[in-house]
Amino acid sequence: MSGGLPAPLRAISDGADMLVSADKAIAALQLRCGGELPGTIAVPALLEVVRKARRYGLKLARTIQAQDGASAITAWVEVEPLPGTDAGCEILLRNWHATPLAAEDPAEIDERRGEIDRHVAELTARLDAGQRVLTVEAEAPDLVALAAAMEAGFGRPWTDFITIAGNSHSQPLHWRLLDGADVEVPGSSRRWRASLFPQAGPGREPAGFELCLVSPELPALPPEPDAKGSAVRHRLLGRDVAPVLRQPIARIIANAETIHSRLAGPISDDYANYAADIASAGQHLLALIEDLTDLEVVEADDFSTAPDRIDLADVARQAAGILGVRAREKRIALDAPRPGESLPAVAEFRRVLQVLINLVTNAIRYSPEDSQVWIRLEDSIDAGPGRVRVVVCDQGPGLSEADQGRIFEKFERLGRSGDGGSGLGLYISRRLARAMGGELSVESASGQGARFILDLPAAPDGSQN
Repeated sequence: MSGGLPAPLRAISDGADMLVSADKAIAALQLRCGGELPGTIAVPALLEVVRKARRYGLKLARTIQAQDGASAITAWVEVEPLPGTDAGCEILLRNWHATPLAAEDPAEIDERRGEIDRHVAELTARLDAGQRVLTVEAEAPDLVALAAAMEAGFGRPWTDFITIAGNSHSQPLHWRLLDGADVEVPGSSRRWRASLFPQAGPGREPAGFELCLVSPELPALPPEPDAKGSAVRHRLLGRDVAPVLRQPIARIIANAETIHSRLAGPISDDYANYAADIASAGQHLLALIEDLTDLEVVEADDFSTAPDRIDLADVARQAAGILGVRAREKRIALDAPRPGESLPAVAEFRRVLQVLINLVTNAIRYSPEDSQVWIRLEDSIDAGPGRVRVVVCDQGPGLSEADQGRIFEKFERLGRSGDGGSGLGLYISRRLARAMGGELSVESASGQGARFILDLPAAPDGSQN
């Protein structure tokens, strides 16, 4: 052969884009990418070229990229349709180059798997350093009883409320032994797995944990309402419907994240980025479902909160801890109340935490990189008799006087687009504040940042239980 060029690698596909024969290197790549021989072409970039060539009846040629788990492969592909109505294509690969892939950081893999668990979790709870329950959120029908029991037992270890498969110990195990453990939930016939995410503390030991319960099985669909139940059809989503919507979307997100992180096998960067776009869109849709569900709750005629004596400083520190990673990604410094600071109030812990997470999230979202977000406390001297307050301040673009009057309206986004917000967060937060006997307001000026102020009733005796 003149010029000393290597012979091209050759393969044949049929009219259904299945690889029916191939040279050894192409066949090996097909198998390493999870395909079979014969079988549908398993290299996404190659499959795309073959489909287009067959569909349009044209010879196509271009560079493709692939990964087989060990190497990144580039090659020049030429695809020519074979004669015949239902015929396939002849595939030639030239200039085949394989470059070994760098080993992935195990910590990054664990972090991505953790994010997937968070997306598909049907119960989430905040635990203190002793694995005692602080807050719990769950809406799946078969988790309602568990959530109610955990709410009634705040301060007890979460392991008191479930059964750990294969464990006979009466005392809580070390969190590393519980992370990934199979658990049984009273009242649920589904299989469950627990994931524990430690929250950073001042020393080596975690200051607390985020608990997620994940099931590989979808919840049962709610029964169709009969004529007597027709009165509830005006609900926007319905407390029974929301979990059923949430789980398929969460699984779409999880699968897209798995593809994007290449945990399911090697793919090109283009397809990985496409999977990331799917995951992002799913996350926006999931956030909208959460907001619409909260909207239905706070607008219900019978909505009320469960006031208790809480420490605003502790709630603020927890909100800052939950959002610490998001802030660091934008190089934003979160300045929360120091350990030892305390400000007693009368309110519902999880609702105050919900409001503060919303306020701090907004502050991070609309603040520039390398800026700062403060969470400040003010007692009755500054807030007024019988009141205490927590203030979230940022260095963002600020709000005009007109915008300050509109920002708490339902679905108001002040002309923003592309940030995934629903325009409901501040509306819901103000409803929650007022339901607890408080108020949520804003002080700002264009170009000077914003101060969101949550006022709440002070504890009558200035102490907490």
